[in-house]
Amino acid sequence: MEIIYEDENIQVVKKPAGISIDKFEKPAHRLDKDTSGVLLLAKDDKTLEFLQKQFKERKAKKKYLALAVGNLKNKQAKIETLLGRSPKDRRKQKVYLSHDPKAKGKRTAITEYKVLQRFKNYDLIEVEPQTGRKHQIRVHLAYLGHPIAGDKMYGFKNQPCPKGLSRQFLHSSFLRIELPSGEIKEFESALPKNLKQCLPN
Repeated sequence: MEIIYEDENIQVVKKPAGISIDKFEKPAHRLDKDTSGVLLLAKDDKTLEFLQKQFKERKAKKKYLALAVGNLKNKQAKIETLLGRSPKDRRKQKVYLSHDPKAKGKRTAITEYKVLQRFKNYDLIEVEPQTGRKHQIRVHLAYLGHPIAGDKMYGFKNQPCPKGLSRQFLHSSFLRIELPSGEIKEFESALPKNLKQCLPN
């Protein structure tokens, strides 16, 4: 696993798809098993607490690259809903709207995106989640009617899939956070080759 950065408090790695973050000792934030990219690990509990607080207070900045099925109506937008567990399938998250009586106790989820490149059946987008809810980006894009290409859990039946894509097209590409030393650091990870090759021509 490629190490992007390391010091006495943290390690930043490029997580490959297919590895659960449970395999890591002190991950400071969540990445789904089939999402690749920048993953921040703490080396001790004090650092972990310091980093997690920034994610909680929305001070850390995260960006992802995703391939959405179809063409989004707006080239740039903000999605804000409530998210909670799906009553039909415990593994899944579901969007709730504030006036829904079942929305009580559900948590706010905010996702911003912008379209980087348009293809015939897809949009390559940069996604910036403002909150860190489970499966947030995947649920929000499916809610808009444009699920992530290759997403088996939230994708629609018979949706198109780029040739050679064997997992969800979601990659953690950027992270900016303050280190315990007070220094603000930025970490980046380019789109992996196996995803780049799946982009339509």
